[in-house]
Amino acid sequence: MLKHFKKTFFFLSLIHPTRISLFSFLKGKEVVIANAIIAILTIGGQQLFSFFTFSCPCHVGQNLIYGLAFLGVPALILLVVGYALNNQTWRLVTGKRSPLQAEGTQNQLLQCKLTCFVLCSITGRALVAPVTWLAVTLINGSYYVCAMSEYVSVYYYGANPNVTASDRKKILAAFPCSQLVPPELSRARDEVILLLRYQSQVAGWLLIAVVVITVFLSYCLASCFSPLSFLHFRYWTSYVHNEQELFDEATDQHSKLYAIQHIRKFFGFVPGSENVGEIRIPSLREWQAISGLAFLKLVDEEHYDYSLLHDWALKGSVSPDGV
Repeated sequence: MLKHFKKTFFFLSLIHPTRISLFSFLKGKEVVIANAIIAILTIGGQQLFSFFTFSCPCHVGQNLIYGLAFLGVPALILLVVGYALNNQTWRLVTGKRSPLQAEGTQNQLLQCKLTCFVLCSITGRALVAPVTWLAVTLINGSYYVCAMSEYVSVYYYGANPNVTASDRKKILAAFPCSQLVPPELSRARDEVILLLRYQSQVAGWLLIAVVVITVFLSYCLASCFSPLSFLHFRYWTSYVHNEQELFDEATDQHSKLYAIQHIRKFFGFVPGSENVGEIRIPSLREWQAISGLAFLKLVDEEHYDYSLLHDWALKGSVSPDGV
């Protein structure tokens, strides 16, 4: 996603010379822009989700579970998705120590600091969507009202004191559904809803304030304890980003050229070839050899076969006699 942002900014900057300064300012802000887009999409998704799917059951014992489920489960899913979609997560999970790295204590300490920084960066990006979801839902108040209506203090109920506790809970649980509330309790219902919305919105703004302060302090602490200076850190992040872009391009080209070798061996030509003299007709055994599910196959300690066609090409064509 960040790579597309950079390319977009580059081409847009060519439209008119007077806009170069604007795009120069935006360049390097891809992470901020990406987080803003994620937050906006989350807000829109939350509004649509609430409009089409949320319907409080207005029943004792079910309101709390229903409200908390709509409040917490989507946030948890967004958090997991945020981790899963970040390539740095899988680099940390699958990465192994390089045999070329020195074993010195200073190098290990540096690597530990950088690993912690990368992990915090991954977590920060993964938290954008779930925190946005929680903040928006709390400010909206509907989920909180549904979950907590039956637990409002009796002081705000204002009904017949002879009503039993169980009946009182049933009536309070029905407050989120205006059509289930008797006319004589409409005023009490409005007061309860206003109270719960007040609590929910205060909690939402407190969450936003805590997150903003935490993010600011985290960046300050990361800068203070970083082994790199400000400019050195900018250079390091730029280098890593450019290296990854070039590596992805080289990976795509290298894998394509490597696959062409195997395709040419199987069919006798590759798509796009000019002046194809003759084609190769694979045998039944060869078709069977490359058919099926493709799994990684360990050839030796250093190499894998990436597919059945790759395995067939390295072993050589299979003769009709099976020899």
